[in-house]
Amino acid sequence: VFGSSPVTIVITSEADTWDIDAASCLGGAQFVDWDRMPDPEQQAHIPRDILSKPPKELKKLAREGYWAASRALRAQVYHQLIQQVACRLVTPDALVYRDVASRLFGMPSVSSHPLPEFLEGCSMPTYCLNLEGVTALKKILICVGNLFPDITYSPILPSLVALLLHYSEDEAQCFENISRLIASNAPHTSYIDQSFLAHQASCMTFGDLANKHCPAAHKLIASTSENVFEVYSEWLSWLFHDLPFNYAIRVFDVYLLEGQKVLYRIALALLKQYRLSATSAELEGTDIKADLQAFVQNIAEHVTVDKLLERAFGIRLFSRKEIWLLQMANRKALMERGITMVQSRQSFHLAVDMQNFSSSIVTAQEMRIVWSWIPERFSLFPPLLLFSTSEDGCSLQRFYTCCEGYEPTVLLIKTTEGEVCGAFLSSDWSERKKNGATSGFFGTGECFVFTVHPETERYEWVFIKKPELAKAVPRSRQRSPSPSPASLLGSSPDGHSTSSNRLTVPTPQRKGRLSPFLAIRHFLLPSKTASMFMSGSREGIVIGGGGGQALSLDANLLWGRTEHCETFDNPPLCQENFKVQLLEVWGFQNA
Repeated sequence: VFGSSPVTIVITSEADTWDIDAASCLGGAQFVDWDRMPDPEQQAHIPRDILSKPPKELKKLAREGYWAASRALRAQVYHQLIQQVACRLVTPDALVYRDVASRLFGMPSVSSHPLPEFLEGCSMPTYCLNLEGVTALKKILICVGNLFPDITYSPILPSLVALLLHYSEDEAQCFENISRLIASNAPHTSYIDQSFLAHQASCMTFGDLANKHCPAAHKLIASTSENVFEVYSEWLSWLFHDLPFNYAIRVFDVYLLEGQKVLYRIALALLKQYRLSATSAELEGTDIKADLQAFVQNIAEHVTVDKLLERAFGIRLFSRKEIWLLQMANRKALMERGITMVQSRQSFHLAVDMQNFSSSIVTAQEMRIVWSWIPERFSLFPPLLLFSTSEDGCSLQRFYTCCEGYEPTVLLIKTTEGEVCGAFLSSDWSERKKNGATSGFFGTGECFVFTVHPETERYEWVFIKKPELAKAVPRSRQRSPSPSPASLLGSSPDGHSTSSNRLTVPTPQRKGRLSPFLAIRHFLLPSKTASMFMSGSREGIVIGGGGGQALSLDANLLWGRTEHCETFDNPPLCQENFKVQLLEVWGFQNA
């Protein structure tokens, strides 16, 4: 099926499958089509102490192309280097692969299996693999999809597996090695982006570095392309799709030793070389993205691989930690724009219909941002207005009647000062009835509070961002301090009332129901005040507790208060004592 050039496989639905010959890859057969390889590698003598050399010397040898002298040496070095990668405790190995592969592909000679969803729209370079090698590539990727369900987008993965297959004893060893790179948890470094969010953050980081280190190329691209970021978003494809095999494998040599930082270096060197080979006049009216791709594919006409790497390592780049921090800042910016960890390339929260959506509190664009914060399994569904004070009146009982039966919901509040804030509430309001006479907290760790105007910000459960707070407290020292009694919310927050402007803080439930996403987190909570999500009674509603309430509203849904609370570690979401101008509750159609 695959020719000598890279073949793009576009997956449009789960119905698309790969036909697997389960018998074809047994016995660790050679995976390489030697007739298509650029040059046969010489089998040089391997010094016995090569792998015991210090990391600095190994880096020097890799940069100078020492592994290229011997196929056996490169295979040995790859396996040992990857075995030394710090990774998660439970990482699938060769034995797991053999077990899963036999279970997935079964006894029949030919069976049909869907391509992993994370490869949707990704190209599939085969790097001179023969038919057995291509089949092995397919099987490994399918098993990766089976054993790493958290991967949602990873365009680099097929190329890395194809390159590794050249130097693997069999499929199982290749799978074990790619699994270790996927599961790497080394500080301030990473090997493989595994979500669209991480991939986009890497592209933004490359754009930042290109702007700083390649100003001439950046100016050239900006002057000839309408979308500079779209050009930079292909930077990883330059390295592990467009570069010829003998260049790509040298990139892989240094990548295994030095991580993603080295990829930035080499892509920047390609960009600099491109600038030397092109002028604005020549590029006028051309597709710069396609032109850059063609340049990289024909890189041998412009610079040798040794010279390219020499120039790459001559660039004075940020430290690995600084690049990591830059990448994290870009991730945060993308998350604020609504891109989530679990979204795929093609699904950018199209649930909110810009044409038909109508709220008295937020614009469609503001609601799109709020919707992007919501767990993926809910945000796929369009919003449905359940309750509005402008239509249903300022009645807490009416609020409960309209909202019960819907889970989750989004609460939006606009104050008389024009400030807008709210909360995502993961549980049905009818759960308040399960506590009998005493009003207790319910909800899950997916609840969060947020502001929309004047600033847009989200405040999640404190233990999502700071899990170390939970782990630091021994179970024997756990205490549940009783919240101090407080009177009902006063009739006016202007200071004339003698009340303390607080709702009574309910006693937290003993058994809180965690969501599927958070159930795997075995939090050791220092106090129950850190898991006060939502509560309702005839006196009013409270969202967030512990040292204060993130939001509290009286029985008339007219007066409210916002403070810092331990559950969400939030600042006041608006003016501390506020009067409600409008209140809306949104549910999810078909959720």
